[in-house]
Amino acid sequence: MTTMLRQGPAPAKARLTAILVHGRGASASDIIGLASEIGADDVAFIAPDAPGRTWYPYSFLVPMDRNEPYLTRSLDLVGSIVDDLTRQGVERARIALAGFSQGACLSLEFAARHPGRYAGVIAFSGGLIGPPGTPRDYPGSFDGTPIFIGCSDADPHIPLERVHESTSVLRRMGAAVDERIYPGMGHLVSEDEIQAAAAILATPISDPAPRRNR
Repeated sequence: MTTMLRQGPAPAKARLTAILVHGRGASASDIIGLASEIGADDVAFIAPDAPGRTWYPYSFLVPMDRNEPYLTRSLDLVGSIVDDLTRQGVERARIALAGFSQGACLSLEFAARHPGRYAGVIAFSGGLIGPPGTPRDYPGSFDGTPIFIGCSDADPHIPLERVHESTSVLRRMGAAVDERIYPGMGHLVSEDEIQAAAAILATPISDPAPRRNR
């Protein structure tokens, strides 16, 4: 059974529930700290632990079959959390997905494969999964879901062209994507990204995506 950490109110009583997905080599206890940094007291946060601290063994850019069956299991785990929330009466529009690095890639890929109106999707240093040339013919629409993708222009793990490709695909699927590229930033989560995530989680469900203030 997967260990999960929780912070904030119970999902059924929370305004939103955010699923936080950690990066390779990290754990739920690492990423749950983002909840305090974001500072949304009316949001429930759920952070699952990956077996062996990794959601899949190889780079997100290798042929997908090389990361199987781990990739499918990890995507299914995120799906099971979403399904459990809906059983508690938390509709998709009150669920946000957020992750860092490998967790950001997993969150974006899950959302693309299961599009709909979410409270938001937040990717700190990530992109859609698969090698260059992977078909991106995901069916469905995001119906205006706000999506944030932040990344360094020289990230050692996330090619800039994959960030741009992911943004293009998600916009084509009807998402309101805020892509921010940070010159010379390391592989980390910046204060500006925390503020962007907080803005998405603070946006009322019926409102459009928050505008970027620079």
